Amino acid sequence: MRAMTVVPGKADSAAVGEVAEPPEADGSVLVEGLLTGICGTDLELVSGAFGSGRPGSDKLVIGHESLGRVLDAPLGSGFNPGDLVAGIVRRPDPEPCPACARGEWDFCRNGRYTERGIKEMDGYGAERWRVDPYFAVPVPAELGHLGVLVEPTSILTKAWDQVDQVAARSWFAPEHVLITGAGPIGLLGALIARQRGYTVHVLDLATDGPKPQLVRDLGGEYLTSLADLDVVPDVVIEATGAGQVVVDSATLLGWAGVMCLTGISPGPESIGVQMDALTRQLVVRNAALVGSVNAAKRHYADAVDVLLAADRDWLNRLITRTVPLSDWPTALVKEPDDIKVVVDLRA
Repeated sequence: MRAMTVVPGKADSAAVGEVAEPPEADGSVLVEGLLTGICGTDLELVSGAFGSGRPGSDKLVIGHESLGRVLDAPLGSGFNPGDLVAGIVRRPDPEPCPACARGEWDFCRNGRYTERGIKEMDGYGAERWRVDPYFAVPVPAELGHLGVLVEPTSILTKAWDQVDQVAARSWFAPEHVLITGAGPIGLLGALIARQRGYTVHVLDLATDGPKPQLVRDLGGEYLTSLADLDVVPDVVIEATGAGQVVVDSATLLGWAGVMCLTGISPGPESIGVQMDALTRQLVVRNAALVGSVNAAKRHYADAVDVLLAADRDWLNRLITRTVPLSDWPTALVKEPDDIKVVVDLRA
């Protein structure tokens, strides 16, 4: 069968590869792959920056943002043929560590976890894939193709969960949220903030294209400079990974504010920072910075709820381009108006 493949550690090895049928060891639920999303992690895999395949294999099937239709499932699994599903990305380590043993594999303590399409397990970018019922997320039929947004949305439902947990150390009633970066992660973070009733301000470099209007249609304010921010943010969701943006945003945090870092810079760029001044401000204001990556099972369920509550037209506008599996490497060439690019695994 056909799949989206790379050779781990080898740059520019993206190809439409022929691979074997998914092994039963991957899970008892057999799924027809429908769509998979492309994100920055996939671009880094293609660049050879990281990634590892199944032991003994020189190829890795990538694709961790998934949507599929169940072809076959055992009785009692909770799934039936025709059901839409998304696959969870991370799997607990084999020991397991204390976090993995409690279903918090996104907080794995020893790094021996595996990840579909990233680390030691093939991903969902194939015509067919298998998944254990526990790691399959039911996608309501009314979401249809928008179910491919479940995984990226789970990153934000976890990020907001982290904000809530950190904020719970004190009385906290946030009003103003700053989102840095208007890519899929930033826009989905803004969506959740608006669903919670917060005022939202989104920072991005783009001056045209779909991003400014998407923010405005949420009822948010679109900024191209932090100098134009006219409120003190209680929460910052940082989705750029750019060091200077992180520092500049951290200095704006209000009293007992929380900043959640979700972006990772692809390069080794360094910046000069007056850490004593920044530290003083964070300490005096009781502000907190927390990193967040991946998601637990409950965050996927929360993501489905977020998507069901969102305006469908708005969500559809996040998917700016769909490419067929037959020439999926073209998805790696970013076009100016791209937000979320998805691959149609049936074409």
